[in-house]
Amino acid sequence: MFQAWRNLYSKSDNAKAYSLLSPALFLIILVMLIPMALMLSFSSFTQVSMMEIDFTPTFQRYIDFFEKNLLVSLLIKSVKISFIVTLITLLTAYPVCYYIAFYVKKNKMLWLVLLTLPFWTSYLLRVFSWKIILGTKGVFNSTLLGAGIISEPLTFLMYSEEAVIITLTHAWAAFALLPLYVSLEKIDFSYIEAARDLGLSKFEVFWKVTFPLSLPGVIGAILIIFIPTVGDYVTPALIGGTEGRMLSNMIQAYFGKINNIPLGAASATIMLTTVILITAIVSYTTKRLTQRLS
Repeated sequence: MFQAWRNLYSKSDNAKAYSLLSPALFLIILVMLIPMALMLSFSSFTQVSMMEIDFTPTFQRYIDFFEKNLLVSLLIKSVKISFIVTLITLLTAYPVCYYIAFYVKKNKMLWLVLLTLPFWTSYLLRVFSWKIILGTKGVFNSTLLGAGIISEPLTFLMYSEEAVIITLTHAWAAFALLPLYVSLEKIDFSYIEAARDLGLSKFEVFWKVTFPLSLPGVIGAILIIFIPTVGDYVTPALIGGTEGRMLSNMIQAYFGKINNIPLGAASATIMLTTVILITAIVSYTTKRLTQRLS
C-alpha cells in the first residue's frame, strides 16, 4: 500500500498538492469546522435554567432571534458599520498604494514598512489610544477648544458608532494596503502606455485599464476588512458604548452573564450566514463588473 501511494505521489501533481495541504487542512478542521459544528449543535438546544440545557433539537432559537427587534437591529448595525469601515478604508488605502506602485521609484518596501509600522503594536493599545484622542478631554477636543473652534467638547466622538468606525478603519487599514499594493504592482505598465498611445485620458486609463486589473486586490481587501470587522467585539466594547454596540457584544453576553448559550449560538450562526451571503454577492458582483470592464 505504501509503495502504491509512493508511485501515485511521484506521478500525480494533485497527490503532491494534497499531501502538502494536509497539515493546513487538518488545522482548519480542528480549529474552525469543529467549533462551527458545536455552535450549530448548541443553536438547536434550549436553555431551561442557569445550569440546565434541554438537548431536544428545535429551531425555536432562530425564531427567537428574528422576534427580538434588538438582535435584528444589532445585526443590521454590524453590517452597516463594517460596510462603512470597508468603504472608507478602500478609499484611503487605494490612492496610497497607487502612488507607491506607480510613482515611487526606490525603496518601495521601506514605504510599506513605514506605513504599517504603527500596526505592529498591540491591537488593544491602538484602541485605547483612540480613547485618548477622541475623549472629551482628549487630544482632538483639547486642540479644538484651545483654538477657539468649539466652546464645548464634542461628545459624539466617544462611545458612539462614529468612534467605532474611526477606530476600526485605523485598525484594519494596514490589512488593505498589502493586497492593493500587490495587485497594482503586478500590472504590466505596457498596457497603460498602450492605452495612452490610443488617446485615452488619465481617468479613462485608470477606469478601463488600471482599476480592472487591480480588482483581485480590491476583492481581497474587501474580504479581509469586512469579514473580521462585522464580528469585531473589542472595539465596540471599549469605545462603542450603548450606541456603538454590535451583535458580537450581545453574543458574548448570551454566552456570559445572560447565560443563554443556545440563543447565543443561533445569533452567531445567523451572523456567519449573513457574512457568507454578503461575501458571495460581492464576489459575484465583482466578477460581473470585471467582465464588463474587460
